[in-house]
Amino acid sequence: MNGGPAALVIGATGTTGSRLTALLTAAGHPVKAASRRAAPVAGAEPVAFDWSDPATHTTALDGVDRLYLVPPPGDPDPAAVMLPFLRLARAAGVRRAVLLSSSAIPEGGPAVGLVHRALPGLFDQWAVLRPSWFMQNFTGTHAHADGIRAHGGIWSATDAGRVGFVDADDIAAVAFHALTDEHAPNTDLVLTGPETLSYDSVAGIIGEVTGQPVTHHRLSYEQMRDRLAAQIPQEFAALLAAMDRAIAEGSEDRVTDAVHRMTGRPARSFRDHVERGRDIG
Repeated sequence: MNGGPAALVIGATGTTGSRLTALLTAAGHPVKAASRRAAPVAGAEPVAFDWSDPATHTTALDGVDRLYLVPPPGDPDPAAVMLPFLRLARAAGVRRAVLLSSSAIPEGGPAVGLVHRALPGLFDQWAVLRPSWFMQNFTGTHAHADGIRAHGGIWSATDAGRVGFVDADDIAAVAFHALTDEHAPNTDLVLTGPETLSYDSVAGIIGEVTGQPVTHHRLSYEQMRDRLAAQIPQEFAALLAAMDRAIAEGSEDRVTDAVHRMTGRPARSFRDHVERGRDIG
């Protein structure tokens, strides 16, 4: 393992953080793997970290010169806790920060968009990753994946809207380069797969690959909101249903070459992702 300062990966047991930590440790980079319970992570130093507990922040930053930032989940105002932490990080000697945002949230936009806007003023070396919807939504522990396994169905208010779904492995690979390349991107990067797909197409591909028919059930915004509200708070349900409606209106119908530019290899296709057997069926 290389000596010197470590990378602090916040959310090191999560979807992108776990993959990034594995890439960093495999390449010999020292890593502090941050999670609420300081869960053991192979090759890394586990450290307790909770956005809502500032007492964990100073210890997590000890010996760190770069950060991978996953915002507190479900927090409508993450800047309130993230910006004080980032100022603390800068004072502690952190030089580079890579923030996970979303293709749906522009600089200065709601929620983490405010952190995006502040980042260049805090660090000379930075990047904001703005991935499209994760392919893992259909193959992991997401509600869509659960619906596919239990009922052979996907329910959405996306109508025929298309999305440039991206593999979390590709997001992690971009994050690895953004953290470790000699020169930081110093920009935001919209990350997509190589094509846009409707949810009808997603259902068709999963059915073809697995041999188990999958149906996309097209719901109205109101139907989707009410379906989600049976399991999550009404306000969050309305937000997620509104994101589906935006997809129906074309908000995510785009493809970028950012994965290829950052990693030197093409972004993985959804069919390839499903064929690799990512926990479907």
